[in-house]
Amino acid sequence: MEKFVAEVQQFLGAQEGLGKAENTVITYRRIMEAFGCWLDQNGGELSELTRYDVQAYINSLERDGKHPATVDKIYACISVYARFIRRPEIVENIKRIKPQNKRQTAPKSLGELEIKRLKREVEKCGSKRDTAIVYMLLETGVRVSELCALNREDTSINERSGEMIVRQAKGGKSRSLPLSREVRYHLSLYLSTRDDAHPALYISTRMQRLSSRAVQHMLSKFGTHPHALRHSFARRLVASGTDISTVATLTGHSDINMTKRYSLPTSKELAAAIDRAFL
Repeated sequence: MEKFVAEVQQFLGAQEGLGKAENTVITYRRIMEAFGCWLDQNGGELSELTRYDVQAYINSLERDGKHPATVDKIYACISVYARFIRRPEIVENIKRIKPQNKRQTAPKSLGELEIKRLKREVEKCGSKRDTAIVYMLLETGVRVSELCALNREDTSINERSGEMIVRQAKGGKSRSLPLSREVRYHLSLYLSTRDDAHPALYISTRMQRLSSRAVQHMLSKFGTHPHALRHSFARRLVASGTDISTVATLTGHSDINMTKRYSLPTSKELAAAIDRAFL
């Protein structure tokens, strides 16, 4: 086990040296640890990894009902590791269920009634911090990792306008986002409760920077997820007639094809079209 830990640590250290994002390295660690446990339980060794081990692990994940996109992410990590140890052949021609192309499907977002319910319920819970988070995710479209990395100095609010600078954005590109009236209002309410000197915009009850997992856990209480709120932001912009290039800029998409997904009809909209046409 010690040898396994040392090998994984060396791999992760190399990825950090290549400039991989912190969240990517954390994901790699989690994937490799799970893979290592599976190998240990099934007679394999990371130091003597074979193509059979990789295929058997992928098969096991699919039998356990893992989503194809999740399996694909795990396979990608193992492929990076295979190249790191200079054994690319162990990941060649691995059979797996291909995930549906994200660019060909409309991301899952909240409907208007769901958004109203979420806003009502989070305000009822009485947490000014959680309310500010929900409004910010819904009306700025920031990723949860970007939200948690925000500092107080990254926002500026006055009576008629507000701005937020996302410095730790995906791909290393910062962007500036205008803050809606409701975001400014709820953020100001939350900040008025802060009498600490912590630089983070959002902190936990233990006076630590809020983590992505904590935000996910909070939203799960309302039956939703940060991705759904981000997708809702982009979809509402498209529905209001905002051009795709503007939506791409606001969401921080480097590939505009990813943004075009928001103009695709959802399954509900397709069903509604059929109902209208064939009464």
